[in-house]
Amino acid sequence: MIAVSLFDFTGAMLEPWLEAGYECHIFDIQHPPGISRRDDGMILHGVDLRSFKWSDSGINDSVAFLSCFPPCTNTSISGARWFKGKGLRALEESISFFATCVEVSEALDCPYMLEQPMSVLSTYWREPDYKFHPSHYAPYADDPKADFYTKQTWLWCSESFVMPPREVYDDDLFGKPDDKYIHHQAPGENRANIRSATPQGFARAVYQSQTKTL
Repeated sequence: MIAVSLFDFTGAMLEPWLEAGYECHIFDIQHPPGISRRDDGMILHGVDLRSFKWSDSGINDSVAFLSCFPPCTNTSISGARWFKGKGLRALEESISFFATCVEVSEALDCPYMLEQPMSVLSTYWREPDYKFHPSHYAPYADDPKADFYTKQTWLWCSESFVMPPREVYDDDLFGKPDDKYIHHQAPGENRANIRSATPQGFARAVYQSQTKTL
């Protein structure tokens, strides 16, 4: 009854698992150093995943689900115009982050998903298994309109991962998805976390589809 998420500051992806009674662990360098616990019970691991070893995690029991959100600053196609100026080391670091997630995913032998926006990793590794927009899963959320925006998101998954079905929304009620939501987030230190936070609808949809197979 354990769920884990790497490069995860908000823990939004695991909230449905936490509500269902799973022991949930989120790993990110932004958490307090070491291991701590939020008021809601989410277990935080403040760790630099560039030098991360799963044997140091303290998690020895079997894991039911793993999600990974490696930083996409240097791999997202939307930022391609800045790649040359950042240099090869920036690309190397981002690919290393992603490789860490792949290695942990394969070691745990559980259903997993690795998420990135539209990414150059399709060139350096392989094509993603799935592509979607948050709006495709908005009806699963408490406030569907909050998730009714576009952000082409790619997933690389294990064979055991079950992609949730998209929900049909009412065009008269919702209109067209907001295609400027991500780009119009206000500047600030939390901008990156807001832009990368997992939509509630998608998190719930994944939990529902995955737990049907456990």
